[in-house]
Amino acid sequence: MNSYRFVLLTSGLLSITCMLARCTSPIQKAEAENQKAKEESAPLEIFKLSKGQLSSSIKIPGELIAYQQVDLYAKVSSFVKKLNVDVGSVVSAGQILATMEAPELNSQLAGAESRLKSQEAVYLASKATYQRLLETSKTPGTVSQNDLDLALAKQNSDLAQFKAAQAAYREVGDTKNYLEIRAPFSGIITARNVSAGAYVGPSGKGSEAPIFTLQQQDKLRLVVSVPELYSAYLNRQNEIKFSVKALPSESFTAKVARLAGALDPRLRSQRIEMDVNNSNKQLLPGMITEVEIPLTGAEHTFVVPTEAVLNSTLGTFVIKVEHDSTKWIPVNLGRQADGKSEVFGPLNESTQLVRLATEEIRDKEPVSAPVKLIQ
Repeated sequence: MNSYRFVLLTSGLLSITCMLARCTSPIQKAEAENQKAKEESAPLEIFKLSKGQLSSSIKIPGELIAYQQVDLYAKVSSFVKKLNVDVGSVVSAGQILATMEAPELNSQLAGAESRLKSQEAVYLASKATYQRLLETSKTPGTVSQNDLDLALAKQNSDLAQFKAAQAAYREVGDTKNYLEIRAPFSGIITARNVSAGAYVGPSGKGSEAPIFTLQQQDKLRLVVSVPELYSAYLNRQNEIKFSVKALPSESFTAKVARLAGALDPRLRSQRIEMDVNNSNKQLLPGMITEVEIPLTGAEHTFVVPTEAVLNSTLGTFVIKVEHDSTKWIPVNLGRQADGKSEVFGPLNESTQLVRLATEEIRDKEPVSAPVKLIQ
């Protein structure tokens, strides 16, 4: 009897279990399965978007040039009489570097001097005549007013001729002074292209090459062409570091002194210059440098981990999580440094973004994994 009751009880329990299983809807089953998969899958890490200031730098080549450089030509056509300096000579401002000779200038100067003395004598004579007539005219009826006016006009005309002769004489004298080539500033002679006895003249008129090239080397200019992409981050307060291959163990610093303020239409870059103290003459004009330029923006921008940026064939995106759904937000990339990137687009602070963006996370897709907010 007891066995019979046990069989009936077991059969009843099985029937109830089957009925409950049949009563569970497919939707409930799917939800249960999703919940189970959600609990078992790895959490989706997200973070809140915030603004920051990304500090980075770029390394680009530069060139050292002389702070001042000039090619020295003869002002007048002449012959080299004497060279007082040579390549490598250190000179000071105003020092005579070379002496020229032009015999015809001596003749011109002598002629100008003769004309000057002649005009001076004529002027002094007409002046004396006018003064004599002026004194005589004080006695009524002795000298007519017309004669006095003519004498004054003659004196003024001769004075003008005398001044013209003086100017002509000074002009020839100044031209003769050009026979001495002087240093316009202190520096080093880096090139000499003529020898004594050579015929020289102005550029293109007897001289294709300059007599000397003079450079100021105790102070140099570091010239760098910064690409357009980074030009917005430049300012005069930037302190840059640079090195040269000739001195691999040395590191040098300089401050930005001049910004071109415009892009080179050929290179699409902005020229910047730094003044470099070179009193010890370690550096030479013409050296190629590797320049490290800091790029610090004036404004705070949205900064995200680089892995939060999705680069796909459709473009560049970050993935936003909102209302348990994902959304691809198109962005433009800025600078990148130390595993972080600047992004620009339709973004707001505190927007929740996926930390590790992949194409497996589809656009407008429900979030199936548990969400974990990280700082």
